[in-house]
Amino acid sequence: MSKQYSRFITILFCAVLGVFFLAVLLTPKRDFSPAENRYLQTFPKFSADSLLSGKFMSQFETFITDQFPGRDGWVGAKASMERMSGKKENNGVYFCAQDTLIARLDEPDEERLSANLGYVQTLAEKAEIPVYFSLIPGAGHVWADRLPANAPSADQSALLIRAQQDTPAARWIDLERVLIAHRDEDIFYRTDHHWTSLGARYACQALVDAMGLPAPTDKALFTKEGEVVSDSFYGTNWSTSGVRWVSPDSIVRYADDAGVTVESYPNGTAEQGALYHPEKLEEKNKYPYFLGGNQPLCILRNENRPNGPKVLIVRDSYSDTLAPMLIQSCGELHLFDVRYNLNSVAQYAAEHGIDAVLVLYSTANFVSENNMFVLGR
Repeated sequence: MSKQYSRFITILFCAVLGVFFLAVLLTPKRDFSPAENRYLQTFPKFSADSLLSGKFMSQFETFITDQFPGRDGWVGAKASMERMSGKKENNGVYFCAQDTLIARLDEPDEERLSANLGYVQTLAEKAEIPVYFSLIPGAGHVWADRLPANAPSADQSALLIRAQQDTPAARWIDLERVLIAHRDEDIFYRTDHHWTSLGARYACQALVDAMGLPAPTDKALFTKEGEVVSDSFYGTNWSTSGVRWVSPDSIVRYADDAGVTVESYPNGTAEQGALYHPEKLEEKNKYPYFLGGNQPLCILRNENRPNGPKVLIVRDSYSDTLAPMLIQSCGELHLFDVRYNLNSVAQYAAEHGIDAVLVLYSTANFVSENNMFVLGR
């Protein structure tokens, strides 16, 4: 190779780097990526300490990656190349049959799992009202036949058996059987980790029966056709995986909101809420259509059943889809999120005249939750 040719290659390489660097500097910066559903690294604050510690360069490298021109297109291209090369996973999400994206569930940390089950047991022992407990198996278990062959995944059946055995003071409700009985239906979103409104409806019927709650005030709740409110939902698995070749999901509502009032606490103080938030359907993340999204506390009241039972759910985001249906069998439904609300669950239940507590989590969220200690307070 001649010196002249080597010089040309070096200059060309430097020019390409320079063009991309200028493109990064000149491209408008984004704080948030709707497609990936996450916040992006902005230009890091410079200081001598951050430079010497390596923090500045680490954040600057992330900044270049996050703010790279056409990033969304490159992310999708990477996922497509992974698929073309024969790989069945990208960023912890499996490419499954029937255009389904399922997040991998790794074996849980034993110490965390034991501690969380212990906190449920403590709550059930100390509470003077019934404490029900149920874990929601994920799509990777219910739709195991859609997973790629030999795809590693934690044994959720074993986790559910362990949960029941280690919390004898709580009243276990088996939702695994209910969901598997309807595994041939659209009970989970194909692009998101949550169950659909249909999956939540089957679970709601099982919860009402197991907890001895009254029949819903919405008399046709478990039989009527749902209303499709959006047919363009792309969920968290779509965002994480980089997959861009699957069709969107539909969001359906079943329960009527007549006579139901909502008291929301998104910032720790009460404000008027709603069962449904149509404005959220205009955003990329449409799941907060139900109740408006995560919040420390949310209280639903059914004016059609003023003397109905008061139920408290220790919840994750799966309960947002469930709540509009379950309130039809309650006078009040209190949604308590230990991620943002560190008050004593037992004390709250006593102060608000709660008749029953339901600890309801997806399996994946329960085994990784760090704030379950709130149940033991």
